[in-house]
Amino acid sequence: MHNGQTMIAQKQRILLVEDDQNFGDVLRSYLEMHDYDVVLETDGDAGLSSYKKGEFDLCIFDVMMPKKDGFTLAKEIRERDSEMPIIFLTAKAMKEDVLEGFKIGADDYITKPFNSEELLLRIQAILKRSQQKPDPNDDIKEFEIGKFHFNYPLRILTYRDGDEEVKEKLSPKEAHLLRMFCLRKNDVLPRSEALTRIWGEDNYFTARSMDVFVTKLRKYLKLDSNIEIVNIHGNGFQLLVADEVEESK
Repeated sequence: MHNGQTMIAQKQRILLVEDDQNFGDVLRSYLEMHDYDVVLETDGDAGLSSYKKGEFDLCIFDVMMPKKDGFTLAKEIRERDSEMPIIFLTAKAMKEDVLEGFKIGADDYITKPFNSEELLLRIQAILKRSQQKPDPNDDIKEFEIGKFHFNYPLRILTYRDGDEEVKEKLSPKEAHLLRMFCLRKNDVLPRSEALTRIWGEDNYFTARSMDVFVTKLRKYLKLDSNIEIVNIHGNGFQLLVADEVEESK
């Protein structure tokens, strides 16, 4: 008999879109065995339709699918929800595919054939991000970086020089990473700290993803020649603002 205090935890929901029905059924059964609620679809159109109808905590998409490939499906979902965790499954291990997936905003990428337990661990790491402790610097919302003003909540980076003004709207991960750089301006941001906080895990794939995002931030910031993001070998990156470095000497 229940005492009225017992609470049943709601299962986390996963949208699995995989065109190989047999493989999809096996993977769905495995994830359900580990207490996830899984919706399986076998093409991109059906996947998008299911996504619109239900609420999900994470998506797993095969890349090569009929009607709509996994990358296209992910882009359409990103337009609706920029924070939805997405893992890509692929039979190909092409570097270009991995980079394409991360440019779209993939949280992880796993190549078939893979160990089911490895996928499970990656899913757990990604979902754990939502339970992270709040950042003690959460109250700092706006930053000045050389000739740039960065509004973190709006994700807008504005360059001003005389009458010239250039605005960039950043993606959520770009904004999160730039904010971490701003909080450590002219100091080292350890790679592992950024990977754990933004991607939920420090591994080869998330490190490659971070490199893509650092390259994008460098492209935005190159309008101010006094700003650079430098690699600190074996440690991480450093956002340097030349004028401020000189002033602090």
